[in-house]
Amino acid sequence: RSTLFPYTTLFRSRIVADSICLIGLERIDRLDLLPALYESIMIPPAVQREFGVILPWLEVAPPTSSGIVIALKMLVDEGEAEAIALARESSNLLILDDRDARRVARQIGVSFMGTVGMLIKAKQAGVISSLKPLLDALEVNEFYLSEGLKLEALRLAGEIS
Repeated sequence: RSTLFPYTTLFRSRIVADSICLIGLERIDRLDLLPALYESIMIPPAVQREFGVILPWLEVAPPTSSGIVIALKMLVDEGEAEAIALARESSNLLILDDRDARRVARQIGVSFMGTVGMLIKAKQAGVISSLKPLLDALEVNEFYLSEGLKLEALRLAGEIS
């Protein structure tokens, strides 16, 4: 256990993260949630460049299939293309928030959840005590959340009925 991250890893799994999640969590000073929940957080090089922060618990791994990345880059940005390809190759869950990128990931069979879904897992696991302050902080920091998404997230987290 790291003293920087007081929680034990709750979900013994690897995930792939896109830069929107990392940037949003950095803006609200809650990057600690990812290593608290997951054993390994992988990002492709393009996401590393977009995020711009080097963290010891982020594993930078390039996707091996350049052909898939090239094809995906015609539909989504470079970071999303590499993240989708890496998640597909590694059969790992992808944290992905962009609507178009989610559509592409769904079409090629990549499992994903969004940043809000990860925050709900953190609440359900007891890593955070309340979801609402984090959703509010994300919104203040220019992370778009629809009213419907916020209400559903709060309902799933048991903060409203």
